Amino acid sequence: MSHPLQKSRQIAERWIIEGDLVLQTPTHVGNGDTDGIVDMPLLLDEATGKALLPGTSLAGALRNYLREYRHGFEKQASDAAIEALFGGEKGNDDGNQSALIIDDAIGEAPKIELRDGVRIDPITRTAKIDFDNGVPRGYKYDIQLLEAGTTFPIRMELLISRGADVQQVKQMLALALHGLESGEIAIGLRKRRGFGECRVERWRVTRYDLAQSNDLLAWLAEDHPDWGYAANNRQSGQNIAPLLGVTLAHISDRRSLCRIRARFVVNGSILIRAGFGERDRGPDTVHLHSPRPGGTWKPVLSGTSLAGALRHRAERILRTIGADQKTPEMIDKMFGPAEIAGRNKQKARASRLIVKETVIENPVHLVQNRIRIDRFTGSVHGTGLFNEQPVFGKNDTLVAIDLTLRNPEDAEIGLLLLLLKDLWTGDVSLGGEASIGRGRLKGINAEIETPQHKGQPLTISAAEDGKSLIVNDRNALENYVAALHTEATK
Repeated sequence: MSHPLQKSRQIAERWIIEGDLVLQTPTHVGNGDTDGIVDMPLLLDEATGKALLPGTSLAGALRNYLREYRHGFEKQASDAAIEALFGGEKGNDDGNQSALIIDDAIGEAPKIELRDGVRIDPITRTAKIDFDNGVPRGYKYDIQLLEAGTTFPIRMELLISRGADVQQVKQMLALALHGLESGEIAIGLRKRRGFGECRVERWRVTRYDLAQSNDLLAWLAEDHPDWGYAANNRQSGQNIAPLLGVTLAHISDRRSLCRIRARFVVNGSILIRAGFGERDRGPDTVHLHSPRPGGTWKPVLSGTSLAGALRHRAERILRTIGADQKTPEMIDKMFGPAEIAGRNKQKARASRLIVKETVIENPVHLVQNRIRIDRFTGSVHGTGLFNEQPVFGKNDTLVAIDLTLRNPEDAEIGLLLLLLKDLWTGDVSLGGEASIGRGRLKGINAEIETPQHKGQPLTISAAEDGKSLIVNDRNALENYVAALHTEATK
């Protein structure tokens, strides 16, 4: 008769990995309750009221990053190396148990930022309103966000069984955690519109060899420092791979993407309205501000506003070049469907275009008084005095735009280049009050990385005369735009 322990995992080593995960942009980890005062509230720990990051959310993000890195975006492939770390896929009754245990992370007392949103009608460019049996129904909502700078002490435990491929398991874990280290993994809601960016800047790794009595006792006494047992194999550092004793240099990145990083000067003023908080106590309308790590409130160009403006302009470009029939399909394929209802739920997919939220640097804050004019009399409308505080630009008021398109086609890259051109020349307005000249930018430089130019990006920069451009490969840019025309006129 076999011994019962022979059927166990026979754990030989335990590795404890800890780090402080710091939110770089506002983040929403929701509790699923939509019946409260706020439409989309945060998930909080019931016992302490502090911010809560479930281990399941972090595990899912790590596993997805690892799969995309090894196989590419939107690729379904069985991978024994990933399953050895995270266990079998959902629905696989014969799959192994996960070798990685990820604890729930309880952060600090939450500092909450409120944002409001509204769906925009693409034709009128005003708030979308439908009528349900003659009753108007709007699409305005509000959402709670954890402020950037919120810190979660994360902790996970790697179990190494006898006979396991130790180097492979540690290498897969190092690669997954590298996504947190480099800021490539986002968590929570609306990750593709700038929310949920996070980073771990320093790791703490402890190895316990359970065949050694001192390590076994130290592991048992981990939560009891008064017992007098301490681990001997404890290290800390900024890079996780050397702490786990592996290298990642030879692992190829199979993700295909187009990334555009461009810098602009605010040409005039820009106003993205803030709807909540103390920033709403002064002037009637204030530009959106958001805290960044360190607690400093800064004006931001939100990913939702930028994505909405880009989507509207992309539709206009496609119709201008004669792609009326293909416009909805191409736009939905890049930006995701504009509306998900009824049968369309089966075709729902996330946006392939990732738009980051960025800070507007060196702004000028001025309050502008305005009046409303009565169109009949031509005089001041009663109670029509109001004031605004947009962000005004000067020569060094800079804003960066960061766009990433997953699995890009040449025609889609051409469309992104035309969007970049319209932003560069100030033909696309961002934010509100475009009719009085707000929201225009002026391009300074840009880097375009494509699958064909990986590691050697295409570059565009403004010449000193301000009238011409310096481009390192004009033919490549023209070829992408030509591919768009070809696709649109098929």
